[in-house]
Amino acid sequence: MNKPYIIGIAGGSGSGKTFFLKRFLDHFSSDEVCLVSQDDYYFPVAQNMTPEENKHYDFDKPATIDNTQFESDINKLIAGETIYKKEYTFNNPNIEPKMLEIKPAPILIIEGLFIFHFEAIGGLLDLKIFLEADESVALQRRLKRDLLERGYSHDDVMFKWSNHVVPAYNEFLLPYRDGCHRVIINNTNTADNIQGITDEISIELREKLFS
Repeated sequence: MNKPYIIGIAGGSGSGKTFFLKRFLDHFSSDEVCLVSQDDYYFPVAQNMTPEENKHYDFDKPATIDNTQFESDINKLIAGETIYKKEYTFNNPNIEPKMLEIKPAPILIIEGLFIFHFEAIGGLLDLKIFLEADESVALQRRLKRDLLERGYSHDDVMFKWSNHVVPAYNEFLLPYRDGCHRVIINNTNTADNIQGITDEISIELREKLFS
């Protein structure tokens, strides 16, 4: 198998990475693209924490990621191997983690907060995409997600936002923005803008890789 075309997608919390990825993946079959997410490589520390300890634990640091395993699995996919990884559920007891089977494909997407910061991973990327949103928009998206999906209180979300999320964005994400091939501003709650961008990128990739 030839080396896959590797796309890195990063952006701050609430920038719309998940929505962008869903729209982008719709353009390809499972044989054409595979996705590996940094979120599935958090060290499993939260399961033993009290709510107060969880509140103060800073998940927005590169050291919370098992980068050795993350990098190893990426290299296995590049080499044409299938990887198996247990899904990370963000300490939500209502979700039964699935065992993920990720098969190699001509397009490999790597997404996560620190993928540009991790030098070995950043150096593999053929296309770097940076998503960003105004802070007020991103915060509202974060509140909606964490209150509904992850069971945090409003105070906990605001504490993490001010003390963890924003400082990490400024230190570990923003410095790489200008080195990316595409910077996508995502402040709307409608699909049209993101759909148009994913249409454009997917057409370019099809012409480059599959024609």
